[in-house]
Amino acid sequence: MKEFFGKIATNFTNLGHTVAENVVFVLTFIGIIAALFLIAVALEKIAQRRQGVKEKIFTTRKMAMVGMFSALATILMLIEIPLFFAPSFYKLDFSELPILIGTFAFGPAAGVMMEFLKIVLKLFVKGTSTAFVGELANFAVGCSFVLTASVIYNFKKTKKGALAACLIGTAVLTVFGTAFNAVYLLPTFAKMYNMPLVGLLAMGSAVNPLVKEGSILSFVAVCVAPLNLIKGLANSIIVLLVYKPLSPVLKGEVKRAKRREVASENA
Repeated sequence: MKEFFGKIATNFTNLGHTVAENVVFVLTFIGIIAALFLIAVALEKIAQRRQGVKEKIFTTRKMAMVGMFSALATILMLIEIPLFFAPSFYKLDFSELPILIGTFAFGPAAGVMMEFLKIVLKLFVKGTSTAFVGELANFAVGCSFVLTASVIYNFKKTKKGALAACLIGTAVLTVFGTAFNAVYLLPTFAKMYNMPLVGLLAMGSAVNPLVKEGSILSFVAVCVAPLNLIKGLANSIIVLLVYKPLSPVLKGEVKRAKRREVASENA
């Protein structure tokens, strides 16, 4: 336990130095987080108006559940599964699973908040080896999935709505995540590690013969896109199976029903 907290203290110190060295990037990152959060709040309010619902975006119970699901997502984020068709720096994790469940239950704003808290907790536990670039990518790609799915589900809270939300969310995750890697992430990592982009692409062709030499399009098409598609579909299938039984518990409906039952018995 002493070693664990000592590691966290060391990570915290290192994070401070990294922030100081990358102030502009960190401020940009914070701006993206704030923008996505405001968009999520606005879309959630629109959905509430259309459904004639009036409730706070965040309540004490919601915040407690957001914290719990964020912690669970952080743990799952640290459990990475290598894939045979992609180089070692691409791994599958299921950190979006609790976040998608929590987002369906508590709305898009809660989803963005959970993605943010997941990244913060990961930074404290493990630190960053990419000067926050990898964390920005994880946050942006994760939000493309859960924000899309939760907004659709918020407007149509039915089984068909949930299915459509998961399928469209997976499609957006696959397309956005793949494009984001091609346009921003891979070139940025190449500059960061002072290596030519073709060096990164060669790591892909070394494990996947479908990657054409020097072709970033073939790299993301056969390494990144399948990873995002598998991640979206796997998380979606599990959520569709477990969300309905969990929903009353998450929203406190079971406790409210028991209180009403007790009240009626005492009346």
